Amino acid sequence: MKLIISSVSGEPIYEQIKRQIREAVLSGELKSGEALPSLRKLARELRISVLTVTRAYNELADEGIIVNVQGKGSFVAEKSDERMKKKLAGQVRNALRQVGVAAKAADIPLIDLMDMLETEYKKAK
Repeated sequence: MKLIISSVSGEPIYEQIKRQIREAVLSGELKSGEALPSLRKLARELRISVLTVTRAYNELADEGIIVNVQGKGSFVAEKSDERMKKKLAGQVRNALRQVGVAAKAADIPLIDLMDMLETEYKKAK
């Protein structure tokens, strides 16, 4: 796993680390039980503070994506990819609920809404 940090993106560095690790788990690049780089090693490689890496790892652990084992390191949690997919599905459901309400308020027929959804889905990366 190669993390790339941008100092001009406007996204906090710890968020960039979290996002890239989440993407690696979702894509299968990182497998359950696989060790992450140590805090110090990753901080040294990225030339950032250990505290920044610690924050990213702790927040990923709070989300259940990784587990921190004192004295051993940080590892990808079992079934973390399933947890993330369920969480993302919930976010999509909430967003679609809001879209449905807005579409009804704007008198957009369901068939037109489905066309709009299909267009946006195809545009998504």
